[in-house]
Amino acid sequence: MSDDKIGMNHGAGGEVMANLISKTILDNITKKSVNGGVSLDDLDDGATIPLGDYELVVTTDGHTVDPLFFPGGDIGRISAAGTINDVSVMGAKPLAISNAIIMQEGFPIDDLDRIIKSLDETCQEVDVAVVTGDTKVMQQDKLDGIVMVTTGIGIAKKGEIIRDSTLEVGDKIIVTGSIGDHGMSLMSFREGFGFETDLKSDVAPMWNVIKKALDVGGVTAMKDPTRGGFANAINEMASKSGNGILLQQEAIPIKEEVHAVSEMLGIDPFEVANEGKVVMGVKADLAEETLEAIRSEKYGENAAIIGEVVEGDYVIVQTPIGGERILEAPIADPVPRVC
Repeated sequence: MSDDKIGMNHGAGGEVMANLISKTILDNITKKSVNGGVSLDDLDDGATIPLGDYELVVTTDGHTVDPLFFPGGDIGRISAAGTINDVSVMGAKPLAISNAIIMQEGFPIDDLDRIIKSLDETCQEVDVAVVTGDTKVMQQDKLDGIVMVTTGIGIAKKGEIIRDSTLEVGDKIIVTGSIGDHGMSLMSFREGFGFETDLKSDVAPMWNVIKKALDVGGVTAMKDPTRGGFANAINEMASKSGNGILLQQEAIPIKEEVHAVSEMLGIDPFEVANEGKVVMGVKADLAEETLEAIRSEKYGENAAIIGEVVEGDYVIVQTPIGGERILEAPIADPVPRVC
């Protein structure tokens, strides 16, 4: 692919995508914020619109999952959960989503029915309404299956928005569950390993987990580790805050099935998308209480404290025998079309 054409890496959540957004998209947009809220320039999980004593959080996301139905979910569930989670990690209660559907001519109506029911069931888990949408059909040879675009709206009190850039030295890092489940389950399914493993996608709406953490009062920063995976999310949080992070490798929850598939395929589970996990910074004196609160919810049962924020410029992973390695942000997600 030539330098002047879009390639798959441009949509994969890593360094290549970041460069495209910075140079081609942001540089060509004039007004990027409303009333001084979190803006497009901040490249957080959403933007905010201050209104009196509150701030609306708005986010939007496109979904091109392959396959449309996979162990643990489908494109409907991922469309709802992904958008709900982007609102939630900004500390806002998700209220509503819109849903635009672009379908290939000949798409089975039974599949569409199943997808929309799945989207609705996911929204119901966290009391989110589907309030508007759009439907388009394209010629059979112009689109592969179905594309869904969801926009989410949430609300928080002014001053209570959580950013991905506000880690402080001494904060503990919590991840709400095992890493790599979504990307590795889809890749396993694509490659025909499904009969050998019970691995399923982690796709889930995370507001109830996040609300429990916020109620404790110690959350300093949050991010949704989707495209580019945990490695991209933790590096972005570190670089935006101007700090380093020291992680304990043995504390990071990774399922044995994920390890097995990653070894077969040669893919780092730190670099693949997660769709039902949150990475957060928490004040050290409230970390254990926050962890306990998260573990009380079904989507947070395997949460763990995995490291802390330190002075420095890098994300460092410390091995059980005392060695250290730098965890870098990926160039791109090695598993395309999973979210």
